[in-house]
Amino acid sequence: MHAFEEDIMTDQIAETAVGDIATRSAGAMSLDGRQFQFSGALASGFSPGSFVTVLDESGRRQIGQVEDIRVDGDSLLGSGRILGVLTPDGRLNGRETFAFVAAAMEDADARTVEALYSTAGQTLPIGSFLSETDVAARLLPHRFNRHTFWVGQSGSGKTYALGVLVEQLLLHTSLPMVIFDPNADFVRLREPIDSAADGGAAADGRTLGERDIRVLRPASAEPDALRVRFVDLSMHAKAAVLRLDPLDDRAEYNELVHLEETVGTLGAEQVLPKLLERNTDSARALAARVENLRVIDWSVWALGHQAVTDVIETRPDATVLDLGGFSYPDESLVVAMAVLDDLWAKREQRRPVLLVIDEAHNLCSPDNDSPLDRAVRERIIQIAAEGRKFGLWLLLSTQRPSRIHPSIISQCDNLALMKMSSPLDLDELATIFGFVPSTMLARSPRFRQGEALFAGGFVPAPSLVKMGTRLTREGGADVSVPIRP
Repeated sequence: MHAFEEDIMTDQIAETAVGDIATRSAGAMSLDGRQFQFSGALASGFSPGSFVTVLDESGRRQIGQVEDIRVDGDSLLGSGRILGVLTPDGRLNGRETFAFVAAAMEDADARTVEALYSTAGQTLPIGSFLSETDVAARLLPHRFNRHTFWVGQSGSGKTYALGVLVEQLLLHTSLPMVIFDPNADFVRLREPIDSAADGGAAADGRTLGERDIRVLRPASAEPDALRVRFVDLSMHAKAAVLRLDPLDDRAEYNELVHLEETVGTLGAEQVLPKLLERNTDSARALAARVENLRVIDWSVWALGHQAVTDVIETRPDATVLDLGGFSYPDESLVVAMAVLDDLWAKREQRRPVLLVIDEAHNLCSPDNDSPLDRAVRERIIQIAAEGRKFGLWLLLSTQRPSRIHPSIISQCDNLALMKMSSPLDLDELATIFGFVPSTMLARSPRFRQGEALFAGGFVPAPSLVKMGTRLTREGGADVSVPIRP
């Protein structure tokens, strides 16, 4: 708040009596109809993120949100943003707002907060507001056509909360999801928690159990095995698997270019003998490379069976990819590469899909530098920059913003922030997501488990939320310490 505005505000509130405005616990004024300033008693209890109503001298009632507060002696001073005018039928008109000289300000009730969503259509209930625990907090599903960044330090409840969102998307939208699941947290998404749920939640849990959810795992039998066809990979991906550079490894790379012609679609056990039969230096070198990297031993290869891209092509409601069960670290990268490349190659079909990448630093880190790491990261950067218009939307979940390549985070329009204690991380988020009030970001270190800040296009206004409970079983729940009887 500018000093001159603060002085004008304090004088106006002290001198102006419009109806019962002077007797209210807080009074407000707005010079431009967009921002407002207020002054009230310390006991008024307003805090950053609180939704309020302001009733001005002309009888207009507008909804606002407190963004900043400070204590001055026995008074609470602050400022906020006007969100819109409440119409007589209880709806919000956000297209025009009005300046006012003096207004009475008070907490918005549940019905008023509900007006924020009155023009949004379908919404996703995800919990309750921190400042109004009896008021449901919601997200706007149609705004998941933007990329979303979900971040919180270890122990913040990030993955559990992400599960709440995934369940609500499955209940209320027909948006297909591909979930990259490195810790088997979502593999039980088809199993409702009926015994612990009330009537409505139990019904929702059963509905989720009826959704078309495919869970693909490395150790599963067909048709639920998580497999990739090598011959279907792009040339760039094949070279990354074998760590080949087209210039530094010219002869081997050229052999790889013609591999399908010379080896065909033989079983893995026949690839090496077939290469050695060619009896050329490049074929022998490529065979040695394949053998040294033990690529033939990887369990990820489909070998004539159904591939993960075949499953995703049918667009189940959700396809969960359990990436944590492979024996070789590069196998999970091969799965990611195959899926992302296939979706990108078919982007002109414009078939929407939400790519939920949990522990996204495994695929998007700026530091991982193997050929496969680089190939996967570059494809995600491309999807972040250009995929939105083709219906390829990202939801990236991680522990720290610094663990994700900056070219990816900079393309995200939605932010979900859970507990974050690092000042450096909060400063980085404040720089990237400049539309989030700094005072609301500053509350993150004090969040309890399961509390979050949502900001961006998928909420009508930045919202501090306590997440709701899961409807299905969490696959990667914490292991309890055994206690002696």
